[in-house]
This record gives sequence, structure tokens and C-alpha cells, in this order.
Amino acid sequence: MRASLPVLLGIVPFGVITGVAMVSSGISPLAAMATSLFVFAGASMVASAQLLSQGTPALLVVLATLFINMRFMMYSASLRPLFAGLPLRWRLLVSYLQADNVYGLTLMRFSEQKNSEDEGFRLSYFLGAAALIWLVWQAAVLGGVLIGAGVPPSWRLEFAAPLAFIAMTVPFLRERSMILAALAAGITVVAANGLPLRLNLILAAAVGISAGLLSETKR
Repeated sequence: MRASLPVLLGIVPFGVITGVAMVSSGISPLAAMATSLFVFAGASMVASAQLLSQGTPALLVVLATLFINMRFMMYSASLRPLFAGLPLRWRLLVSYLQADNVYGLTLMRFSEQKNSEDEGFRLSYFLGAAALIWLVWQAAVLGGVLIGAGVPPSWRLEFAAPLAFIAMTVPFLRERSMILAALAAGITVVAANGLPLRLNLILAAAVGISAGLLSETKR
């Protein structure tokens, strides 16, 4: 539990920004909270809110959120050895509560506890950290939803969604390949802005990934 406390310092502001972004994009407060409860993935929530506010077709919104959340497949494969012997109901609960920070805390804990093979202990640790993070996240999103719902439309808080993505992206720009990927994606999304159905977003993602992989391969 104590190990997860520093993580909460980053969860609270991001959750508030996500709640504001959802409501300012035209999503009702009830639907925004329902999305937070069922989806529990901040990056995809912000992305879907921004895309929906721009009139993007539903299929492209689904594809965009699918790409964003594909990292959870890698997380699940990595954690499978820790929880493979648990009953299905517990594994389903672990999959729902999985998040970036919970994954990091779990790996850090059990890389230090290499001799611990007790799945019950692993599950207790995971649920303790995940439940606290889940509760704080939902409270932060609720705060953002209430703030967004109470702000006059003339204040135009649509910038909240792009701001959240900038805040998530900048810490990753530490290597050459990541910087090149971000630049390639940014240039592409602006240059291809005239494409219909917001296809410039999908194209930018493909170009950014390709640029990053090419730079990594050459290095």
C-alpha cells in the first residue's frame, strides 16, 4: 500500500483533467462516469472524448482506443506467470484492475521477492495496490466531471484533452527514436488534416510508429 502512495500524486491531476476533458467534449456527466467505471483507462478515455467531439465515426474511435489499449495485452502476458494458477474469477478481476502504474508496482515488488511463490500473497498485494489506485482515480475523474459540468461553455475547456496528451507524451521524449516518432506523427497529422473521417490521426499513428522503429533499427 505504501509503495502506491507516490503514484497517487500523478493520478489525481490526470484524473481531474480526464473528467474535465470528457464533459467539455460534450459527453454527459453520467456517461463520463460510466465510461470511467467500465473502461478504467485514462488515455483511451481522453482520446475517445476528443475524437467524438470532432465528429469522428464510431468505428475509427473504436480502432483508436483499441490501438491505445493494446499495451495491456503485453502487460497480461508478462503477469501471467504470477497469476496463472488462480481461479478465473480472480484473473478476470486482475484484468479489470490492471493499469500502467499497478503493473509497474507489481513487477517491482515481485522482482525483489523472487523467492515468493505464494499466489495468494501476490493477489493480495496486487488487489491492495490496484483497489487504492482505482478508488483515487474514480474520485479524481468525478471531481473533474463536476468541475467541467459547472464551468460555463464560454470558458471553452476543449483544450483539456490535448493538454492531457501533451502531459502524457513529454516524459517519454528522452530517446532519439521517441523524439523522431513524435515529430513524424505531429507533422503528418497537420499535413494530412484535410483527409476525411479524421483519417489523418490513423495515418499519423502509422507514420510515427514507422519512424520510431526505423530509427531504432538503424541505431
